[in-house]
Amino acid sequence: MRKRWIAAAGAAVTLALPTTPVHAQAPASGRLNPVIDLLAAKQPVFGLYAPANRRARPGAPALPPDSVKTMAQLAQEALAYKRADYLFEGTMEYNFDQTFPQFQPFAAAIDAGGSLQKGKSPRFTHPVFVKTPEIAPDPAVATARIGKQLNEGVSGIVFVDVLSADELKKGIAALRFKSNGGTRSDDVGQAPARWGMTPAEYKQRADLWPLNPKGELVTFTIVESKEGLSKIREIAAVPGVGVLFPGAGTLRGVFTTTDASGARKFDEAAWEAAIQSVLAACKEFNVPCGYPAGAADIEMRMKQGFSVFVIGWGEPGFKAVELGRAAAKR
Repeated sequence: MRKRWIAAAGAAVTLALPTTPVHAQAPASGRLNPVIDLLAAKQPVFGLYAPANRRARPGAPALPPDSVKTMAQLAQEALAYKRADYLFEGTMEYNFDQTFPQFQPFAAAIDAGGSLQKGKSPRFTHPVFVKTPEIAPDPAVATARIGKQLNEGVSGIVFVDVLSADELKKGIAALRFKSNGGTRSDDVGQAPARWGMTPAEYKQRADLWPLNPKGELVTFTIVESKEGLSKIREIAAVPGVGVLFPGAGTLRGVFTTTDASGARKFDEAAWEAAIQSVLAACKEFNVPCGYPAGAADIEMRMKQGFSVFVIGWGEPGFKAVELGRAAAKR
């Protein structure tokens, strides 16, 4: 099982959260999804993992009941932090049937908490991007899973461990209704209400940017295997790829070996070369390049050319956001 980019944060600490509007410097465009404005303007984008309850370690005592927050409390905590550009929810990468029902009340609470700024030009303050399991093993099952996630009103789908351009094309089709040449079912679930519109309006606007310049959905694509790296140029060239990421955490394991004595050896040079190969493909095909950064490396990765970041929740993550925004003059 692959490791996640960044370990989910533990139970959140109480802190004084900044009150500066989350998208004070994002261009006004009438869009619901402010991430697209930033991407179109070639500005850096900073996202945070959604806050989560701590998990007890295997063999350790169960966590005290009073330390476990409800989904409504976690959503309130997420909405209180206004310096990130999007929320990243990564739990559905594994065991979708178990984790999707846990995500649903969180998505409802984010909506109830006021993530959609209503008015003359409605706009999400905290658009939600979610990981979806691998497409390759069964594209039909993947399409159904993605449809369920979209029906919760999310703004972006994150494809993991993409191995080929053909796989990515199937994932992209799953985000698009059949009227737009895709494979998504006409069922729209809670999404229109959470986007503040009718089902007919939703079907017009819930299309994929940049394939549709007026679309409000974005894909992130993660390449995190040697097979995927070997096809990185073909993957980067797929029409509709929104942001391309090297799966740095997983690739660390890919480039770690065990010798005869059982000692583990990390080939840092090969790992960094893999990361740079993704960045080179992004630059060649004019695709925004993402990275799972922290305070220690976000400025360095920005200088290299990475522009979309997913960052761990909590004080270290907030620091990384501030460093990134300062470097970007946002």
